[in-house]
Amino acid sequence: MNFSLDTISDFINTYYLDPIRTDAGYNPVNTFTWAVVLGICIFGVFKLLEKLEVKITPRFIASVLPFVLAGSSLRVLEDSPAGIINPPFSYLLITPNIYFLVFAVTVICLWISIRLQKAGLVKDYHSAFAGFGLLWFIVNLFTLLYFEDVVAAYVPVFVLGAGTGLTFVFYKIARYFKSEIFTDPLNLSILMAHLMDASSTYIGVDKLGYFEKHVLPAYLIELTGTALVMYPLKLIIFIGVLYVLDTQFEDDDESSNLKMLIKMVILILGLSPATRNTLRMMLGI
Repeated sequence: MNFSLDTISDFINTYYLDPIRTDAGYNPVNTFTWAVVLGICIFGVFKLLEKLEVKITPRFIASVLPFVLAGSSLRVLEDSPAGIINPPFSYLLITPNIYFLVFAVTVICLWISIRLQKAGLVKDYHSAFAGFGLLWFIVNLFTLLYFEDVVAAYVPVFVLGAGTGLTFVFYKIARYFKSEIFTDPLNLSILMAHLMDASSTYIGVDKLGYFEKHVLPAYLIELTGTALVMYPLKLIIFIGVLYVLDTQFEDDDESSNLKMLIKMVILILGLSPATRNTLRMMLGI
């Protein structure tokens, strides 16, 4: 029994706790686990938003994005060598713990915003909700700029420029072929977020000496010898995913809401690392 307990303890420490304590990144075991947890969480969020009577629209998704920026900048606060946030509190800001923390704060702000609208204190909860997230992001950003120096101001210019430029090229091609799916603003936003993520990975790994923590991208980068592989990887995966989402879902309200939720999650999964990577490199963290 002791051997079994020791084995289980070693397994949990090796694949789950140690990567959090040391911020060592991902391995096949925790990657699979977090993917399953994400799927469960998507279902839970879907039911929660139904209870709050929130319809997931492009406008709602836009109002969530400031919280993505806030969460990503909060993660950089933990990364800071200036010791802005120290253990044990810093453990809350390491993946996957930070996702639960940011999710909880976001839901609380959403609930408050809805209550403010019902009380007649604001006309539209979307604006109030986005305002909470934007304020949080600004506080985080100013804190970072207070403790850290900007050492590579060209990084956000490159990431945003490359992401925007490649998305524009993709849009022109999609428009030429008269594809409604790939000229849709939300779908283009998703692609842009992931192309920004690819751009941040490329400049970080190939030019600035950073390394990729995720299992599949790290393997492909090692296999090809360049992080440029992230561009075709992102395009192949998300063109396929968006095509399936827009062609295989039913038109009823519940299916539409679920589809929009999945798109929102995919957008967040691109924008979040793109923002964190860009801020880290800009500040030399």
